[in-house]
Amino acid sequence: VIESIFENRFRYIDELVKMGARIKVEGRTASIKGVDKLNATEVKATDLRAGAAMVVACLAAEGVSTVNDIYHIDRGYEFIENKFMNLGAKIRRVEDEESLIKDILT
Repeated sequence: VIESIFENRFRYIDELVKMGARIKVEGRTASIKGVDKLNATEVKATDLRAGAAMVVACLAAEGVSTVNDIYHIDRGYEFIENKFMNLGAKIRRVEDEESLIKDILT
């Protein structure tokens, strides 16, 4: 992936790496190698698009994940959790309304 518009667009990659993603950044290029699974963890939304990517990654991960700083997500995707719940995702906004949690409970 080559980022040619926003210099700091790859700030969220460290969050994906915490989940087990294999991504190497050199300048404006990110090289991605597929992995068998992503691991649940606590991550943060660094901006609007990165936040949406974190939610999708957490939904794909095994276990319970938390996305913090979701005010970034809310700027462009109001109540994103409802959209994913309508698709069958186990996701909820926690009481402080600053985090989303992917539940594995039925």
